[in-house]
Amino acid sequence: MSATTPAGRVLNEQPEDSPTAADHAADPLAVAREIALRQLTVRARSRAGLARALSRKGVPEETARQVLDRLTDVGLIDDAAFAREWLAAGGRRQRSRRVLISELGEKGVDREIIDEAVAELDGDHDYAVARGYAERKAASLARLEPQVRYRRLTGALARRGFPSSVVAQVAREVLADLDLLDGGEQEV
Repeated sequence: MSATTPAGRVLNEQPEDSPTAADHAADPLAVAREIALRQLTVRARSRAGLARALSRKGVPEETARQVLDRLTDVGLIDDAAFAREWLAAGGRRQRSRRVLISELGEKGVDREIIDEAVAELDGDHDYAVARGYAERKAASLARLEPQVRYRRLTGALARRGFPSSVVAQVAREVLADLDLLDGGEQEV
């Protein structure tokens, strides 16, 4: 039952395409399929991520398994492709390999699939991503004292999960380049 506000807006009305309790009872497979397809329309997801979404919506485990099996069979769920895409996007999101692996684990991707996807990454992934991030970040630090620049840049890189060896190397290189551009000859 719906009510209206004094302004004439309808309250408590279900959108036409939203599953109702009657829909759940009538065809739980169709409802589960609709939920999963909506999730996949927004962005790619892991099988475990979709299973969690279906569980949160109250879809029975057996029904969810059937829908997920079917979506896997037709290629709409592919954890290996999902892992490769996640790792490829990690450079744009400026995250270290370690952080990306952790994120995939949190998304329920199997460790074997993660390892295979990581093996396809460039060996210099962390260095290249850290260098790109540091070059952009260093511009905002140009007016600071050299020690402060170094401390802030290394902190920012470390928070993104880069190994300490990469953090130190990239910070030294980028800040040395910045000093040369600014005409300074200070050593960091």
